[in-house]
Amino acid sequence: MMIVSFLGSGTSTGVPVVGCHCSVCTSDEPKNQRLRQSVRIEMSGKHFLIDTTPDLRLQLLRDPIPRLDFILFTHSHSDHIMGLDDIRPFNFRQHEPIQAFAGAATVKAIRRTFKYIWDSSQLGGGKPQLDLQEVDEPFSTHGISIVPLPVSHGDWTIFGYRIGPFAYITDTNGIPEKSMRLLEGVEVLALDGLRPSPPHPTHFTIDEAIAAAGKIGARENYLIHLTHDIDHYELEGRLPTGFHLAYDGLRLEL
Repeated sequence: MMIVSFLGSGTSTGVPVVGCHCSVCTSDEPKNQRLRQSVRIEMSGKHFLIDTTPDLRLQLLRDPIPRLDFILFTHSHSDHIMGLDDIRPFNFRQHEPIQAFAGAATVKAIRRTFKYIWDSSQLGGGKPQLDLQEVDEPFSTHGISIVPLPVSHGDWTIFGYRIGPFAYITDTNGIPEKSMRLLEGVEVLALDGLRPSPPHPTHFTIDEAIAAAGKIGARENYLIHLTHDIDHYELEGRLPTGFHLAYDGLRLEL
């Protein structure tokens, strides 16, 4: 069995947005409160993350895991990597570097942003221990098969990931035919659906995400990376059959 837990379901600002007084940002509804987008997955006795958001410490205090076996990075925007330093408690307990996987451009950006990790100075507990590896083809780690899914994020190619029956694609406004083929037979899809409107240069709108997901044909679809333009229950009630809004704390058992 695979357990997918949504640690965050929000866009880069999170929801509430700092300084905003709109009806969603001031809502008392828990499903309108969205930390930055990421998931944790438990499978075959292993625990791993997709992305390390700036909210990672809060996310893992709320939804703890006993250990961290590896990380998959989608891309290097700050809302997807800037919680990396918070993996250190796992290093302390596990006494080993944690594996991480990403595309070549993302690996380069992480090494630049977190240069201190690989510097020979400041040895000790002050920095994460990370075994960061480039991937561009399907691979296996810890007995788990993982398929990187190249997708468009504006003029940039980043990764979604497929793990067995589950696929996770954040921050995209286009899925190329090669990746559509890699998605054949997927049962549960988490897909970027930033907001209802207007169109965005690097993200699917809700209707665009529904159209793309319809071509993929998953049984269940969860829209992610949501802005404060979305009131959970107002929009959820208008989605087609088989479509849902993800929310912080959502747990799927596959």
